[in-house]
Amino acid sequence: MGVAAGAVATAVLTASQEAVSRARGKSQLKEQSKPPRTWADAPAPAQLAKRVSEGVFSHRVTKRQAAAAAAALHWAYGTGLGALFGLVQAKARPPSALHGVAFGTAVWAWAYVMLPALKIYEPIWRHPPGTLAPDLSYHLVYGLSLAGAYEAIAER
Repeated sequence: MGVAAGAVATAVLTASQEAVSRARGKSQLKEQSKPPRTWADAPAPAQLAKRVSEGVFSHRVTKRQAAAAAAALHWAYGTGLGALFGLVQAKARPPSALHGVAFGTAVWAWAYVMLPALKIYEPIWRHPPGTLAPDLSYHLVYGLSLAGAYEAIAER
């Protein structure tokens, strides 16, 4: 149930990010589909996917593959975290919405620990509130969508 809920929540997160991007006159999906000039210009998920692919699997990732690598990591991460959410929800049975908010916040915070530690992203204190707030909001959307999808699937 958690994996399916994670896929639904990742879809909702992705759609909300794209909707906000389009409201600002751009398309995040279109921008991210272009190969980066350098790997340092690639989005964080693409850089992380490259490191995992090359470091763990010894499989080279080219700049032309950056968008696909970022998308694969984004979906695997969101779906996989859904499994973790489902495990906690099934065993501890916390209130769904509260768990969703806490989980989404934890996923957001973890990214600001993990990515700077890997030297992929700047530490949280170097980001302006105008960057942090929307990013947190996307993760809250993810967490609440995850909780809602999990509940809907569990009721079946």
